[in-house]
Amino acid sequence: MKKFYKILEEKITNALKECNYEDNELVVFESNRKDLADYQYNGSMKLAKVYHKSPMEIANDIIEKLKNDSYFKEINVANPGFINMKISDEALIEFTNIDEYNYEKNNKLIFLDYGGANVAKSLHVGHLRSANIGEALKRLCNYLGYNTISDTHLGDFGRPLGLVILELSKRYPDWVYFDPNYNGEYPDVPINNALLEEIYPYASSKAKEDENYLKEAQIMTTKLQNKEKGIYELWQKIIEISKQDITSIYNRLNTTFDLYKGESDAEFIVPELLKYLDKLNIVKESEGAKVIEVKEDTDKLEVPPMLLLKSDGGYLYSTTELATIYERMQEYNPDEIWYITDKRQELHFTQVFRASKKAGITTENTKLVFAGFGTMNGKDGKPFKTRDGGVMRLTDLLNQVKEECLKRLNDDMENRDELAEIISMSAVKYADMLPNRETDYNFDIEKFCDLEGKTGPYILYSAVRMKSILNKAKENNIEYNKIKKIANEYDRDVLITLHNLDLILNNAFNSKSLNEITEYLYRLTTTFNRFYTENIILKEEDIELKESWLCLTNIVYKVTSILLDILAIKIPDRM
Repeated sequence: MKKFYKILEEKITNALKECNYEDNELVVFESNRKDLADYQYNGSMKLAKVYHKSPMEIANDIIEKLKNDSYFKEINVANPGFINMKISDEALIEFTNIDEYNYEKNNKLIFLDYGGANVAKSLHVGHLRSANIGEALKRLCNYLGYNTISDTHLGDFGRPLGLVILELSKRYPDWVYFDPNYNGEYPDVPINNALLEEIYPYASSKAKEDENYLKEAQIMTTKLQNKEKGIYELWQKIIEISKQDITSIYNRLNTTFDLYKGESDAEFIVPELLKYLDKLNIVKESEGAKVIEVKEDTDKLEVPPMLLLKSDGGYLYSTTELATIYERMQEYNPDEIWYITDKRQELHFTQVFRASKKAGITTENTKLVFAGFGTMNGKDGKPFKTRDGGVMRLTDLLNQVKEECLKRLNDDMENRDELAEIISMSAVKYADMLPNRETDYNFDIEKFCDLEGKTGPYILYSAVRMKSILNKAKENNIEYNKIKKIANEYDRDVLITLHNLDLILNNAFNSKSLNEITEYLYRLTTTFNRFYTENIILKEEDIELKESWLCLTNIVYKVTSILLDILAIKIPDRM
């Protein structure tokens, strides 16, 4: 993609060279005072300290070299040394007509870990942000030309599954899975996800109250870890059933994964990891446990050692996390690994990342990223709860939002249910990515389903309007291929906004947050809607102007579609 602001930076860089100045961190900003300028450069204040001149003198030297450049409609200096630039209509038209909205592929591989569903448990509202943010970041990487691999890293092993299998053995002792002498093919079992979701909390509570039950669960977990015949096969059936339900919910969110690996994959590689670590002399003993020291001299807060093995020889979440990185580096050798999970896990990942570097599992060139996110709460600022005080299931939240959208659609609308589903997902996703990734926010169902304001439905409604204009032009055989005229400031505002797309996308990539994209979408949409209100596009008598406006509408629709697709939001045919 060509970068409009980069052209401006190049022009200023060349002007600086002619004046014998140098700015190694030169940045051009979009102006927030549209009455004064489209773009602004404020490096003169910094250069003044280097070259011992006043900022105004340096700024005037620069614009003296640029004042006759046809790219600028106006260029002037404002105190204390800001350079204000208004772009000429000719430059805007020329650049828009040659601009391409795609990026070249590169060889860098980014591995993304998000989702974090647990087998035999229902997805709850706490899983929403990981799925939405992770999926959007993956799509953003792909759009910018990176190769990606995504993994939901299921919670599919350990004591939770031991508890589930134990309770199944209590309720259905006659199943052949619990017969150690059975040698035939294992049949399907009458289990559904609803049963699994009921069993786990029951067994978990019972284990807290009954010490004997807890010991039985520990024994069952050991059998599972040892892949005992029957137990391991039943576990596989449970995984298969639970994964179907998990996948159906992710599909509803338009969230996909290349891999559905889990903790079990890491469990089986831990012995190999431990052998590898034993050779490095970095594992220390601490009160009978084995740890890896990961603190650094620059730490402002204490970073405890990463616990590798407990005193009883058991291992922990950090052990399997390190084993997961070990496996990923061996199998895929990614350039970067991103983890999108609750920000409260930051210390855990700091320890694991440092241990992986210290052990040489990842190199200095391997970038490990923890993209932690804040909490989504209810309208009252408190965590989403069910009426009985439990954590709300994700499907229940999605259904509530869909019901709110259905209320706002006419009863006689064709494909009403399908349309409500698309609109409700836009409401959920847009609201979830509107705040900065690290910020906690309150989800107000009525507010975020509204057709006005910063909402997914507002963006969709505007996109459908653009599509309708373009369809009507096609029905009337009106052709358009280039922008030829700029009629007013409304046209200019849309063009200037469009040319900031590359900056927005790269800022989102660097910050690992989607809020710049959601804010930009809102700004682009409102700018277009002002343009639409002021210009009667299809009834314009000036042919060149009508074609220019249609071409501009088409570009805005294309960019809107690209960004909504990055956010994994679908555009309906009508609203």
